[in-house]
Amino acid sequence: MNTQPNVFTPAKLGPVTLRNRIIKAATFEAATPNALVTDDLITYHRLPAAGGVAMTTVAYLAVSPGGRTEGKQIWWRPEAIAGLGELTAAIHAEGAAISAQIGHAGPVANARSNKAKAYAPVRFFNPLSMRFAKKATKDDINDVIDAHANAARFAIQAGFDAVEIHLGHNYFASAFLSPLINRRDDEFGGSLENRAKVARGMVQAVRRAVEAEGTPIAVTAKLNMTDGVRGGISTEESLQTAKWLEEDGGLDAIELTAGSSLVNPMYLFRGDAPVKEFAGAFKPPLRWGIRMTGKKFFREYPYREAYLLRDAKLFRAELKMPLILLGGITNRETMDLAMAEGFDFVAMGRALLAEPDLINRIQADASVRSVCNHNNQCMAAIYSRTHCVLTQSPLQSSSVSRGST
Repeated sequence: MNTQPNVFTPAKLGPVTLRNRIIKAATFEAATPNALVTDDLITYHRLPAAGGVAMTTVAYLAVSPGGRTEGKQIWWRPEAIAGLGELTAAIHAEGAAISAQIGHAGPVANARSNKAKAYAPVRFFNPLSMRFAKKATKDDINDVIDAHANAARFAIQAGFDAVEIHLGHNYFASAFLSPLINRRDDEFGGSLENRAKVARGMVQAVRRAVEAEGTPIAVTAKLNMTDGVRGGISTEESLQTAKWLEEDGGLDAIELTAGSSLVNPMYLFRGDAPVKEFAGAFKPPLRWGIRMTGKKFFREYPYREAYLLRDAKLFRAELKMPLILLGGITNRETMDLAMAEGFDFVAMGRALLAEPDLINRIQADASVRSVCNHNNQCMAAIYSRTHCVLTQSPLQSSSVSRGST
C-alpha cells in the first residue's frame, strides 16, 4: 500500500494547516529601499501565493538594526508593523500562508551601511563593509536572543502564520556553531554543546514568546547541514545539533540548508557562478577585487535536481520531526521523490523567482518544466532588485516606502 503523501494535499505545520506541501523559500527581495514594506515587496510575495504555493517566506527580517546584511533591509520595530500587516493580508487574500524569516546576520552584517555595530563569535573582518564585527559578550548574546523573541511577538502582531529562525549560512547562530569561525574558549566556544547554546537559546526564547502571546503560529528554523568548507560545520555535528533542537521541543519543522555566505555561497545555490555580474554591482576597488579573486570565493558546483537530498536523508533517518527539503526542487518528479523519501515539505527559490505561477501549472500538468537554467545571475540582482534575468525586468526604483516620505 502506497502511503506516500501527495505534494498537493493539505498538511499541518505545527498549528497551521497549509493547502499543500510547497513553500516558497526565503530569497532576499531587495524591495525595501527605506527598510519598510513597499508595493514591490507585496507584489513579490503575492504572485507566488496566487501562483499556488502553500506559504511564502519573507526574507530577511532582522531582529535588530545591526543584524542586517545591509542597511535597506527591514528590521523589527513598531514603524514596520503596519506595512507588514498589509503584506500578510495580501497573501492571506490569495489563500496562502506567510512566514517571517527572523535572524541576526552576525559576521555577515554590514556595519557600514547599517550604521550599527555588528557582532560575531570573535572579532571578524567583513570585506564587503570594510568593517570589523565586534566579539560578542555574554550580554550581547543575550540581547540578540531576546531580540529574536521580540521579533516573534512583532510577527504575531503583523499577522504572520509562522516564523523561520535563521540558524544557517554562518549568520550569528551559525557562526557560533562553526568551529572554523568560533574560536572562543568560554561557555560559548570549544565543544559543540557550548557552540550550540546560541542556536538553542534563540529557538527556546522564540517558543516561549509565541506561547506567551497565545496566538498559534508555527516556529521553524533554517539549519546548515554543512558549510561546505574544511573545518566548518560538518554533517555529523549538524545532525547532533538538530537532535538537540528536536529534544528541546521548540520547533515545528527544520528547513535543511548548506553553504556559507562568508566563505562558500555557491555550495547552496549550485550552477553557474556569476562573478562578472557580482563585480558589476560594486564600485572600484571592490569591483576589481571580486573580478580577480571571485572564482576562489564563488566556487562552482554542478546543478542537479534535489542536490541537497543526499545529506538531508541522513537527517531524515535520525529525526522524527517534520523536515523541509530545499535545493533543486523544480518539477513534479523531484517533489514526489522528496515525499517518497519521507520529507514533509519542499521549499523552492529560484524556480519561483523565474515563474511565480509555476506551482499552479505543475498541478494542472505534471510534465511542466521550469525555465530556470541556474545561471544564478539573479543572485547579483540582490544589489538592485531581485529578479530573474530570463523572465523579468527589474522594477524601477521609484517605489514609495509605506509610512515614509
